[in-house]
Order: sequence, then structure tokens, then C-alpha cells
Amino acid sequence: MGIPEYGKRGGFPALARYLQDQLDTWLTQYSSAEIRLAELLCDRHAKDPHRVALRYEDASGGKAQYTFAEMLDQSARFAAVLRDLGVAKGGRVAILLPKSPELMIAVLGLWRLGAVHVPLFTAFGPEAVGYRVSHSGARVVVTNSVNRFKVATSSAELPLNVVVVEDPSVTPVPADTPFCASVQKARPVQEAAAFAATDPFVIIYTSGTTGPPKGAMCTLRLLAAVDAYMHFGLDVRDNDVYWNMADPGWAYGFAFALLGPLLIGHTTLFVNSPFDPALALDVLQRYGVTNFASAPTAYRALRAAGVSPEQKQRGPLRVATSCGEPLNPELIAWSTECLGIPIHDHYGQTEAGMPVVNHHLPLLIRPLRPGSMGHAAPGYRVVILDDNGLELGPGQEGQVALDILRSPLFYFSGYYKDPKRTAERFVVDGRYYLTGDAGSRDEDGYFFFSGRADDVIKSAGYRIGPFEVESALVSHDAVVEAAVVGKPDPLKGHIVKAFVMLKPGVTASEALAGELSRHVKSRLGAHAYPREIEFVTGLPKTPSGKIQRFLLRQR
Repeated sequence: MGIPEYGKRGGFPALARYLQDQLDTWLTQYSSAEIRLAELLCDRHAKDPHRVALRYEDASGGKAQYTFAEMLDQSARFAAVLRDLGVAKGGRVAILLPKSPELMIAVLGLWRLGAVHVPLFTAFGPEAVGYRVSHSGARVVVTNSVNRFKVATSSAELPLNVVVVEDPSVTPVPADTPFCASVQKARPVQEAAAFAATDPFVIIYTSGTTGPPKGAMCTLRLLAAVDAYMHFGLDVRDNDVYWNMADPGWAYGFAFALLGPLLIGHTTLFVNSPFDPALALDVLQRYGVTNFASAPTAYRALRAAGVSPEQKQRGPLRVATSCGEPLNPELIAWSTECLGIPIHDHYGQTEAGMPVVNHHLPLLIRPLRPGSMGHAAPGYRVVILDDNGLELGPGQEGQVALDILRSPLFYFSGYYKDPKRTAERFVVDGRYYLTGDAGSRDEDGYFFFSGRADDVIKSAGYRIGPFEVESALVSHDAVVEAAVVGKPDPLKGHIVKAFVMLKPGVTASEALAGELSRHVKSRLGAHAYPREIEFVTGLPKTPSGKIQRFLLRQR
């Protein structure tokens, strides 16, 4: 393995050696034949009795703080609760909890038994929860009173145990196991179970934007990718106040709001409250957040709320990161003006980690380029492939892929109980992993996202990425958000159709639609402007905030 891109660029052999040494250290550490995950994530940090694992607050203003030592005790007790319910090494435990102390306790507890975590997002409805619980084979679900109704035990193929975080105002289901009362009475499990490096420890379900959700099995090799991203990508430092707003029910939140801080022994911040721009700004200020990560949706909401340039004086923020969907250049310009720093766009997948990054680590920082999601991260070789699996050169659009032979941080071992869709991801005798995303790179190694491979619009012989059209639309003062799809056309094959959300106070009209089309045409050319614009009050999205363009195509 190697990272020649970094070694050759600018003649920095010392940097290449440093990066290689770091990668080798992590890959060796997490390739052991026996890894006691709970000890790695919690117990070793608990040797300092004052080291804080979690700072928490909820919508009612309640606050709590837990040290690693307290997490060790609570999770060891919860492991005993799970053991009494029949959970053993390799068993699946699904967790349907908001960002909370109980979530962290439950995850550490199940890993003490060598069990497999199945994250569930609290915005899921009963059908989505039921599919993931059933498909994963989970026999225990940990939830709270608010979400209990989503867990159907009567239709389960096998007996299903439900552990519920108690709410004094809610009458419990008699058959359920009370979380807090059971933990308080339990005798702690004394020894953490060992995982092999090839053992799965989490099954994360994709959002299902292009079909039924797929369960991505992640082995302990994921830990090396997480460690690398926390250090290289996010540059999380010992003195940072780190706040990753992503929900641990999804891959980015699981890996970098929950797992990552535990892995490096850093305090994480959980704010269990519906997103509100005013609250987000208040939390940034009160906690003195220095390292902030969130989805583009949150940054767009802050911008729409009218955050002013004076806001940048309110806190010591030095790092702002976005992941989930591409950032429009206008949003980065707004952040630079109003938050005092630019947002760094990062690209990742449940199955692949974070292979393309605008790094924050000073040694790896390169100038941001409008519309670029960054360059290949150490430990990954990212390429653009054509339809025949051949690598394309700069400026050519194709599918973003990973060269597995030269991507030592790649950890994906397949979709659970889905060999067909697993095989579809690997081409050229398994040499490349296909992301399913379309993109390109320039001569300097910057990558640009065009859209999901099936979202790319083919019109009159041109390939048009929806993202660049959406970015052009959002750059207009009247537009808050936009989504672009291809609409069948007998002459051109497809035309560009845009769904546009306007800023408050702006009135939709044919004149404005024409103005927006001309605006895009002047920026991108006559081949890419939207020939049809529909004004909407909202866009269909997954619970994690990704636009579901396939639903728009069905209109």
C-alpha cells in the first residue's frame, strides 16, 4: 500500500512518510486477531477518572455529564441486562434512541458481549423500523417510550425483547424490560468480549434512495478509517470542543459523532432537540465549540434564518465541516462571511468511509475550489470509471470508484443477506468498488460530484449533472433550495426540469421562472438551463436530509 499522490506532489517525501506511518499504525492496531472493543473505546480512557466521555442536554434544558469511568460502569451493567435477555457474541441488537446517554451506554454494553449494533434513526416509522429489525435478525430492540409504538413484537418471526428507557408519565408495556431500573440492579459484566478484525460489529442500513435499504456489514477495519478521518479530515485536537450534529442512527453520525470520539478518547456533545437555527447558534456560543460538523441542510437553515456577519464574533469556531450532499459555492461564501470560516465539504458513503475530503489537518490543507468535494484522502485511491470499467482522465465524467488494491482503509465486506447487490458494487474482477455516484476530477486531483449515477441527465447528447444546475439556481437571491431532474422529451431525450423553493416573501411567477432559467443559462450554457421550473414549498428528502430525486422524477 502507499500514497504516492502525497509523496510526489510538491516534493514532500517527509509528509508521505508521516502519513504512511500513521496509516500503518492504525491498520496494524485494528487488524489484531483479538480486539476487546469496549476496552478500546471506553475502559482504557477510564483510567483517568475525570476524563469526560459525554456532555448532554435536551430540549427541556436538562443537562448531564458522564465520564468514561461512569460509562464503563453503566455499560458493564447494561451488558448484564442484555446477557440475561439471551444476547451473546454475534447477536444483533437494534437501538432506536435519540442522541442520549442511554444510547452510548447501550452501544458500549452490547459490544462488551461481542454483539452487533443495528442503528435505527428515530424519524423512522414502524415499517422502516420493522424492515431493519427483521432483516438484520435482531432479537433485542432498545428504545424509549416515545418510539416504543414503532416496534411491533406481535408480527416478529422470532421472539423479540424490547428494552425501554422509562418515562414516568407513560404506562409501560408489561413485557418490556425497563432500562434504568434494570441497569441499576444488574451486576456488571467483568470482562469484555473479543472481536476478530474480520468480525462485523455494526450493520448500518443505507437510506434506500435507490431501492430497499441495504445492510452494510462493517468489520473492525472500519476503526482505522474512523481514526484517520478524525485526525486527517476533521483535525480533532485534544483541546477542541467537538460537536458533530449528525444523528448516530445514520452512518456519518454513528462513525463520527459516536464511535470516533470514543475511539480517540474525546468528549462528544449530544444535543437532543429538534434542529432550530437559534438553538444551534446558542449551543455553539455557550459551549465554545471549536470543531463543528453537520449536514448541508443545517447550514442552509442557518443561512435562511438570516445569520449576519456579526455572528462570527460570538465564538471560537475554527473548523466547519459538511457531509451528506454537495455544498453550493454560495453557501461556502456565506459561511466565510457570517461564521468567519469556510465550510469544508467532505464526501463519504456508508460502505466506503470518507475517501474524498477537503482536509482540515494543516499538513493536508489545500485551497478550496468552488464545487469540489476535495481530493483523495490518505489510504484511498479514488478514480473515475467509464461504463466499461476503464479509468478516465481529468475533465471526463464517469462513476466515482475506489481502487481496492490501493485503498487500504476500504473496509466494506458486503451487504447482509444480499450477495447480488454486493456483487454489483465490485467490477473488473473485484479491483474497483463502485460508489454509484457520478463525478469527475481535474488535473490537480480535485473531485467534483455530479449526482447519483442514475440522476445524471442526458439531454441532446449532453451529460448534465444535477448539482451544477442546482448550484446555479441557489446562487440567485430569490432561491433557498432547488432540485433538478431529467424529464422525458421526444426530441432531446430529456430536458432539465427544476423544482425550486423560494425565500420567504418572494412570489412565484412565470416571469421569475424565466429569470431563473436565464440566470442558469448565463452561468452554465444553453445545454444545461432548466426548460421547465416548478415552484414548490418543500422537497422530498430522506430522514438524513438527502434529496430523493427519484420521487421528483415520478411526478
